[in-house]
Amino acid sequence: MKKKIIERVKKYRFEFKHLTILFFVLILFQIGFSLINKSSLNNFSGKVHEWYKRDSAERFANITATSLELIVETIKTKQVLNAEDRLKIIQAFNVIFSSQSLQQRVREVSLLVDKGAETFSIKDGEILYSYVYDNNYPEPEDSFLHNEAIDIYKAYKPEIATTGRIKSILVDERTFFIFVPFILRGENVGALYVKYTPDFTSITNELSAGYEGIGFIYTILIFVGFVGMYIITSNTIKERDEAQQLLFLEHEEHLKEKIAHENEALFTKRIYHTHHKAEKIMGFIKNDIMSLQQNKETYRVLKYSNFISRVIYDMKWYEPPINTIRNPIFSTNLNEVITFLRENIFLRITSSYENFKIILNLDETLPSVSINEFVIWEILEPLIQNSIDHGDRDKLVISISTEYNKDTRESVIKIEDNGIGIDEKLLERNSDGIRQLFIENISTKKEKGRNRGYGCFLAYTMAKERCGWNLDAENLSGGGARFIISYKN
Repeated sequence: MKKKIIERVKKYRFEFKHLTILFFVLILFQIGFSLINKSSLNNFSGKVHEWYKRDSAERFANITATSLELIVETIKTKQVLNAEDRLKIIQAFNVIFSSQSLQQRVREVSLLVDKGAETFSIKDGEILYSYVYDNNYPEPEDSFLHNEAIDIYKAYKPEIATTGRIKSILVDERTFFIFVPFILRGENVGALYVKYTPDFTSITNELSAGYEGIGFIYTILIFVGFVGMYIITSNTIKERDEAQQLLFLEHEEHLKEKIAHENEALFTKRIYHTHHKAEKIMGFIKNDIMSLQQNKETYRVLKYSNFISRVIYDMKWYEPPINTIRNPIFSTNLNEVITFLRENIFLRITSSYENFKIILNLDETLPSVSINEFVIWEILEPLIQNSIDHGDRDKLVISISTEYNKDTRESVIKIEDNGIGIDEKLLERNSDGIRQLFIENISTKKEKGRNRGYGCFLAYTMAKERCGWNLDAENLSGGGARFIISYKN
């Protein structure tokens, strides 16, 4: 199952546009995540603040109620109080009411006392003293508390009296109405009412500002990281695309080469299919020539026919049998071959004969070789033609000489010219010790096209690999080039 998923994913290419879309999706996700996290923090902060506001408001009201109760409990009702003590107690009551009201978040403080179904509000120390020690309820005109507080207290009075717990009611989401049970000499007589509006805006603002700062830094770091990843990945994808483009170009070149090879193979098949027919016709031609009166012309035409027959035969084999190249039955006079090539091949081209001449200096003691004379044609003809093609000067003189050393039994054929010579780069040797001149597709011809760089290559291949001869090339000190063929009999 895992392999199937991997194979299915591999079918899809990860392009630059996909990376761009992913980058923006991640950025939008980070922004949305920050907003959601901030909203969650604000909700949590609001709940914490509400709890803390309620708790602080209840604690404040409880402390106020406890203070009043302690003052009352410290003085006995039967104790005789003089005017001065009475004034101190009233001042103490007033201090509690006034000091609490002076605080910024306290809107109202009063003592709610019950008389049957009625509820009275006490906010003055003298009235409170009269109620506590003289059991006098305040007059209706002295109870100036807003009816909203009394209405709320009446709604929750049974719960407060029964449980004896503080009751806090949140009004308009900011203000707390707190009712603390007021115990006077062990009896619940009412409740201390405090209207309290706590404000934690500064704390909330500081917390929000701190979170926003941290969130901003965090977002910037993630953004920078994403940008870095985006740049690195985009460069990687760009390099991959460039590599793929080069691979496509290389693949295209391979396809072109393959097509060319296929065309050559098809052409070779066509030649192979028709060569036996050409051999048969050439046999008829040679028989007809031999039936004619023998003279120089028939001898020359017969030589041409034999050479063409050899060429047709070579088309049949990529590697012809060695006995068709070197064989004791062959006895070829090299001097005669060279002379025939000069007289009947190169000097018959009348348009070029005026631009060059060929001088022969042949050693009559040169022994015959057991090599097919038409194979020797294929070695000598491209070398002489190379001197003609690359001499590049008027009145070109080509000298062909043969030498034989009886002591060493070594034969040498030299083809020299007085042309411009061979480019030094072509005389350099490769790792196999072969001069560049004799490597396939290497040519000094300036024009571009086919059939270039094969003459010297074929001559070297025939001489070295098929005949076992040595073939080398060099430039002459006085100008011109020289090909040297050497072998031992």
